[in-house]
Amino acid sequence: MKLVKFWYGKILTKRELANKFLELQEKGAHNINLVTGCIYVPLIIESLKLAKMDGLTIPIVYNSSGYEKKETIEMLNGYMDIYLPDLKYYYDDLAKSLSGIQNYFQVATGAIQEMYQQVGNPQFDENGMFQRGLMIRHLVLPNHLQNTKQVLKWIQKNINANVYVSIMAQYFPTYKAKEREDVNRKLTEEEYQEIRDYVEKLGIQNGYMQEQEENEQQYVPNWLI
Repeated sequence: MKLVKFWYGKILTKRELANKFLELQEKGAHNINLVTGCIYVPLIIESLKLAKMDGLTIPIVYNSSGYEKKETIEMLNGYMDIYLPDLKYYYDDLAKSLSGIQNYFQVATGAIQEMYQQVGNPQFDENGMFQRGLMIRHLVLPNHLQNTKQVLKWIQKNINANVYVSIMAQYFPTYKAKEREDVNRKLTEEEYQEIRDYVEKLGIQNGYMQEQEENEQQYVPNWLI
């Protein structure tokens, strides 16, 4: 039997977390990137208050799945400079089927609209570094191009035609996805090109479209559970 080593996080007080933020700034970090921080929002807010009083000035990034209560995002108003949410699904039945989530689209779009109200379109400094604003990520799934098209159309019509969108082509099947006919493979070149053409048709000009790669799996830990 192969033994698996588990790494656990470290419990921090509000003051200790504030000090971590300041330490990162002192080391030259361009921003503080808070990944999936929703369950810690009250602690994050209090820690940011302390850190800002002690000189924290670099942008704060809320890096999120997008499936957030609007009330949570409202709590963050004034504390976040950059929002980086996913918008995964347009169709709720697809969200339920693949991620076991109810009312995904309504919840995620409500949160994203609140994010946009707070920070607007991306702003960059003289070196091209992201300083403030919203950027929405979307992962294209094989056999579900209509889902991607509807997500992009919603962004273009309901947020802003100039909003920045990061369209990801890195999907590959793992775990139970390998058992599903619709998502048990990577994107084809034809699917990828169809989405590129659709982005151009919509007139979305700001953001990034990830190039297809061959070895996405190398970035995923080889978990043994």
